[in-house]
Amino acid sequence: MTKLLIILIVGLFCEAVGVVYLKKGLTEIGTVKKISVSEVLRVIKTGAANQRIWLGLAFETAFFVALLIMMSKGSVSFVWPLTSLSFVFTTFAAKIYLHEPVSPLRWSGVMLIMLGAGLISYSEKLLEQKPMAAPVTQSESAQ
Repeated sequence: MTKLLIILIVGLFCEAVGVVYLKKGLTEIGTVKKISVSEVLRVIKTGAANQRIWLGLAFETAFFVALLIMMSKGSVSFVWPLTSLSFVFTTFAAKIYLHEPVSPLRWSGVMLIMLGAGLISYSEKLLEQKPMAAPVTQSESAQ
């Protein structure tokens, strides 16, 4: 479980950095004025030439690779809910690097996410400590 948590933390860091770079790149591109084919093409064309967008995509790809590794080694009911911690990392990154205001209500939500992740981790630890019952053999079931 320790290896999974290390991969998770690295992945969550990559996710938060990726989101910050994507946001900075999108800010440089400008807002989408209206939803139309020409506007979408403008955003794609401008975004394809933006270094911050590419860095954001690279970090998001690293997060996705970490997610694939985690899901191949751990149960989905353990790994997937813990990825919600990306909201925690990203909120801190938005506050620190993007200087976005975060209201007390949002911080309360972040705390609830952290509490939920803690409960999931605790439940996994309990599963690891629980002794597995020996499988019933054919001779035992025939008696």
